[in-house]
Amino acid sequence: MATTDGEVLSDSFSPRRLLNSEMVYDGRIWDVVQETFEYSPDMTPLVRDFIDHPGAVAVLVLNEANEVLMINQYRHPVRMKLWEIPAGLMDIEGEAPHLAAARELAEEADLVATDWSVLVDLFLSPGSSSEAIRIFLARHPVPVPEDERHERTDEESDMEIRWVPLDEAIAAVLAGKIHNPSAVAGLLAAAAARNDGFASLRPVDTPFEAHPRLRSADPKL
Repeated sequence: MATTDGEVLSDSFSPRRLLNSEMVYDGRIWDVVQETFEYSPDMTPLVRDFIDHPGAVAVLVLNEANEVLMINQYRHPVRMKLWEIPAGLMDIEGEAPHLAAARELAEEADLVATDWSVLVDLFLSPGSSSEAIRIFLARHPVPVPEDERHERTDEESDMEIRWVPLDEAIAAVLAGKIHNPSAVAGLLAAAAARNDGFASLRPVDTPFEAHPRLRSADPKL
């Protein structure tokens, strides 16, 4: 899509010469890396610490009644129970993003879906983390058979699951009642995408080139 001056509005890849990279914290789920890089030849090299994150996927599930699936989960860093959409880490080597999303949907909500599209991609905190997340739209959900359901533990053990009208969930975002970033982005993207019946959404297996660990040798957005 072009802007008023004819330029295509798009983030762009802009690599810098890496001088040094070392892990300064080895965490249970993600690490902290310190990198020294050359921003430009006439500047002193810069040093930045950031979270080296495997990335994540999330799923906005929309049923035939135009309701979205919301889950309520405790998040310890903010000491709150948040309304979210199903999501999880891309922590299985070689697993495609859409397959990770389908796995998370089955594990967190006991659902599978037959109609999938890419809804939106984003970096959650690009100044401090490499985390990239892809949010999918999944429609026509059906339950996972009871004998195949995942046993949820820890913070997931008491999650509340609720179907909410899409417009009601969007209103909650705009009223400052929903704070989870994948839920906020997914709901607002769905509100925009439904204007053409979701026809403009990308295919489910569209390459996730923005993800730092999934870039090809010649990435293009």
